[in-house]
Amino acid sequence: MGVLDRFDLTGQTAIITGAGTGLGREFARSLADAGCDIVGVGRRLEPIEEIGAEIRAKGRRFLALGGTDVTDSAQVNAMVERAVAEMGRIHVLINNAGGGSAGRGKTLPELTDEDWREGMDSNITSAFFCARAIVPHMEEQGGGRIINVSSGWGFRGGKNNFMYSISKGGVVQLTKALAITYAQAGIRSSCIVPGTFPRREDVERVAARGQMQPSGRAGFPEEIGPLALFLASPASDYLSGEAVLMDGGAIAAGVTPAGVAPVAEG
Repeated sequence: MGVLDRFDLTGQTAIITGAGTGLGREFARSLADAGCDIVGVGRRLEPIEEIGAEIRAKGRRFLALGGTDVTDSAQVNAMVERAVAEMGRIHVLINNAGGGSAGRGKTLPELTDEDWREGMDSNITSAFFCARAIVPHMEEQGGGRIINVSSGWGFRGGKNNFMYSISKGGVVQLTKALAITYAQAGIRSSCIVPGTFPRREDVERVAARGQMQPSGRAGFPEEIGPLALFLASPASDYLSGEAVLMDGGAIAAGVTPAGVAPVAEG
């Protein structure tokens, strides 16, 4: 087997939450380019169907599960059941959906119980629910990949940005706990930690702020998809429990985040 053959996902299927926008869309594109079928999950059906049309044009199967709230455990369980029923084996789960607007900018005494629950649910609870739902299926089939998405905020914290920082730090620890617990079941767990990447609606603003990073620019969206492919593929068989930073050197340099407000991915 040649080295490039180890990136081949032909015949595999991945569930990607928040697949309709931002980084989730890039993950879907990269995995589909490697032969993977995709289950696209998100709250809004329209962007899920948009990326679905693109994936199908590549000759891959695509199941659109718009209208899914991954902070609701019953909906998550139903989502996994439907994905398995319609697509067969699920080899990869990418927990990409999340958001950072809850309570942002408030001081600690100003935060409400609702702010706390919204912020924690959107990032760590959703990833926990999805992992809990898919692990029995992966155990039964002899393995799989769980890829979580964290943030630099989860490594260094943020002033008056409590829930996002805490929940994204929790995502890193969820990754490690999954990796340790299910290693001998053949389930690999890893975590992508993106730096500053623009979305379609804020390209100019993020590009300007990217100049504050050590690399002198923001990331290009198409640069992060191949990382997800590596973590989803046999090329990373001996990698588990790790958080892989793709941030242009920002964390290594001790540079604070460029001030880009996190927004929901699904």
